[in-house]
Amino acid sequence: MGICMSGDIGGGKQAVGGAQGRPTESHNNGGGGGGHNDAVDFFFRSRGLQSVCTQIELSLSASNLRDRDITSKSDPMAVVYAKKREGTLEEIGRTEVIMNCLNPAWIVKISIAYQFEIVQPLIFRVYDVDTKYHNVSVKMLKLNEQDFLGEASCFLSEIVTKQNRTSTLNLHDKRNGVSRNLGTLSVHAEETVASRSAVEISFRCSCLANVDLFSESDPFLRISTIVESGDSIPICKTEVINDNLNPIWRPVTLSMQQYGSKENPLIIECFDFNTSGNHVLIGKIQKSVADLQKLHQDLSGANFVLPSAHRKHEKILKSQLFIDKCIEKEQYTFLDYISSGFELNFMVAVDFTASNGNPQNPNSLHYIDPSGRLNSYQQAIMEVGEVIQFYDFDKRFPAWGFGGKTFNGAVSHCFNLNGIPNDYEVEGVDGIMAAYASALHNVALAGPTLFGPVINMAAQIAGQSLSHDDRSKYFVLLIITDGVLTDLQETKDALVRASDLPLSILIVGVGGMDFTQMEILDADNGHRLESSTGRVATRDIVQFVSMQEVHSGQISVVQALLEELPGQFLTYVRPRDIKPCNLQVV
Repeated sequence: MGICMSGDIGGGKQAVGGAQGRPTESHNNGGGGGGHNDAVDFFFRSRGLQSVCTQIELSLSASNLRDRDITSKSDPMAVVYAKKREGTLEEIGRTEVIMNCLNPAWIVKISIAYQFEIVQPLIFRVYDVDTKYHNVSVKMLKLNEQDFLGEASCFLSEIVTKQNRTSTLNLHDKRNGVSRNLGTLSVHAEETVASRSAVEISFRCSCLANVDLFSESDPFLRISTIVESGDSIPICKTEVINDNLNPIWRPVTLSMQQYGSKENPLIIECFDFNTSGNHVLIGKIQKSVADLQKLHQDLSGANFVLPSAHRKHEKILKSQLFIDKCIEKEQYTFLDYISSGFELNFMVAVDFTASNGNPQNPNSLHYIDPSGRLNSYQQAIMEVGEVIQFYDFDKRFPAWGFGGKTFNGAVSHCFNLNGIPNDYEVEGVDGIMAAYASALHNVALAGPTLFGPVINMAAQIAGQSLSHDDRSKYFVLLIITDGVLTDLQETKDALVRASDLPLSILIVGVGGMDFTQMEILDADNGHRLESSTGRVATRDIVQFVSMQEVHSGQISVVQALLEELPGQFLTYVRPRDIKPCNLQVV
């Protein structure tokens, strides 16, 4: 898999137009000025790749899928695998879920490194996602709990050598030996352009038609690009604005790799959102980025049109589209920052509450096996630490415990894991492991489970780096816990405050507890966290993974935890116009 990260989109409203998915973020190996970087080299080396490779983005759509739902249509999601030489499958990525649709065109692109010198077999599987999982992040979905709609396969080279770089594949189900028509899957490949050019656009509309019976329309925009074959591929959506015929949406950013060139036509469609998935088209416009820039300069609007019953005629509507802002800017990649001297500072907090069980008991989540087999806490520390340590220059990591009765006999919700009063840092991942093992002999498990103090401590450290005007540091706190929070609102308040800081929080749930609260903190369902005073988080900074889920073999804990991190980093630096250090753009 190439070094391309994309934001994950969950089911439900977000997946069908409820919120703008993070744009697919493609990365190349720096842009000069950064010199050699261990983190970049390790990332590629650990995946068996050379640093120089061609990044390809796959856009997927399907036609005539099987309908597996009784009262509505299927809710399809596609999963892409690379087939390894030994025959095993490696999951490359998943699309979003599209509700009530047998002819989906997914927005989430699947990134893969194209290598000319090897054969790259791909497997595509389409699933109908059960309604009860629509607010679950797609990466956490267990595929064996979804209805299988069909499978197709081809070689990557087959797609990229087609004249329009699109292959249409027949879906089948080999498991039952019946090869009947299960619909088709179209795969379109685009080479990732290394351009950093992007345009930020603010859309608003006036006098939209009201297509709701009992309230006003709930409009959102979908922007699609037209490819050589004449087909349109969706690249971006705005959020839904409820009950508003004159909506103003948050700005969206389109990269040049999405819109191609300023002259390329874009289809801008305005829909009324419906939970059934049957969104009602209010109107559409075809404009290029250059056209949108002119609308902005002239302070003029463009009328929407609606296709009429007569093929060659369109009805011109009173409703208009306006461009309140259209700014060209450079949009640097995650690796632009990393290779120019930005670093991720790793921090760890470990749960020492009594619900983990007596560490001397083999059934305890904290039991250290004499045979060397790692417990879940040790696994999470090792697996995440081994990746992030390359991005942390001094490899000195703050490490805390919480919920334990410490050396002085008092319960503490943020104590230094190494037992040293005035020094919370340990040396390397091995230092964290040693401090953790030592603390199990010196700290009595207690409770309750409070996250607030360790989040506030991490936020304090991140805030101090800003006060020293060091904007090249970004902090990553790993919290490993077995329990249900007793300070959920205090934790939300701490996270909302921290959302303005250069900080991301990774939470690993160990054991078999109900981690519903953690999913709330993760905010993958499109609803940002809100504090007790009503303040909304400026961005999503939490990523949660249950160890039990990842051990089912669906996805690795590191992949699940870290896949959103580059995107979260970029949501911090880009709005603040923080540029890579000493980057020579070529």
